[in-house]
Formats: sequence, C-alpha cells, structure tokens
Amino acid sequence: MNPQDDDLMRRARRRVNQKMGFYIHATVYVLVNLGLLAINLVSGGRSWHLWPLAGWGLGLAIHGVVTFASVNGDGLREHLLQRELQRLRQRPHR
Repeated sequence: MNPQDDDLMRRARRRVNQKMGFYIHATVYVLVNLGLLAINLVSGGRSWHLWPLAGWGLGLAIHGVVTFASVNGDGLREHLLQRELQRLRQRPHR
C-alpha cells in the first residue's frame, strides 16, 4: 500500500470505530430502558423510568451528534485546520 492508502485506511478504521461505539451505546440504551420500563410496569406506581430514559437519551443524542459530525468530513477540528492553513497560505510572508 502507498502512504495515501495507509492514511485512508487509518481514517476509515477511526470512522468505523466511532460509529460502532455509537451503535453499541444505542443498543445498550434501548435494552436497559426496556428493562427499566418492565420493572416500572411490574412494580406499579409513578412512571419513574422516564427520568433515566430522558437523561441517558440526552447523553446518547450528544454522542450521536459528536460521532456523525466528526465522521462527516473529518469533523470540525479538521475543517478549522484546513481553513487556517488556507488563510496562512494567502497571507504574505513576514
């Protein structure tokens, strides 16, 4: 493999790892919250299972945004780096 292919492979592996981490997080979220719902239904009373559902759901949503924003186009950091490089290249050298 040439260096460009090595770089593409490294980036592809990183993106796949980020996506897999999110998919695992989402699967655990669904399974645990279904279990909490079942416990809440069996025990009766108020719907307390909604609190962990909402709190963890917010964390999962943030994880999703971070994952898919960074996967799409190498993320904000890479975009800002490229913009700064372009800006520096356009300035006259001092």
